Amino acid sequence: MNRKPGRRPAHHRANVTLALGRYAGLSATVKVTSGGLISIAGLVSTVLLSTAVLVHVAVRTGAQSLDP
Repeated sequence: MNRKPGRRPAHHRANVTLALGRYAGLSATVKVTSGGLISIAGLVSTVLLSTAVLVHVAVRTGAQSLDP
């Protein structure tokens, strides 16, 4: 890959801290490039779309099997 000198990809950072009661908690940091954000969005939309299709088929098949 041939990049121009001094040109670096933009990084995006997100931090989250979650407290669960007095003694438990979670802290996470994510650092991702713009291309990575596009990839993550594509993966999430694919999973949501396939889940919607599976639920639609399951509901349709279940409704048909209940009819006498």
